Amino acid sequence: MRDASIAAVGRFLLAALFLISGLSKLGATAATTSYIASAGLPLPGVAYAITLLVEIGGGLLLLIGFQAKPVAVVLALFTLGAAIFFHNNFADQNQAIHFVKNLAIAGGLLQVAAAGAGRLSLDARRLQQKA
Repeated sequence: MRDASIAAVGRFLLAALFLISGLSKLGATAATTSYIASAGLPLPGVAYAITLLVEIGGGLLLLIGFQAKPVAVVLALFTLGAAIFFHNNFADQNQAIHFVKNLAIAGGLLQVAAAGAGRLSLDARRLQQKA
């Protein structure tokens, strides 16, 4: 598999995680808002809206490779925040696993932030058109 294809598949897999999560929250407004409130975060309704924007909007942008570097940084910070606020009960093995999983996802996103979206992306197409 060529590097460009590997980068595109990697972006697809990362984006799918956020898209699935965000779309599932669309049908569970009350439950998601309650979960946010149970973590002690202020303004759960606003946090819910931000979550949808980041997960769905960021997931779509990452998928197509548009502004991939800044989007990947935002998604990495969001993922680290989710780990800290929602998966911090290390006495619960499941939560500890989710915490470490989120760290790994953030690591993959930081790789996208460092390397860019790759040749099979809108970012690459825009650069080609400018040249």
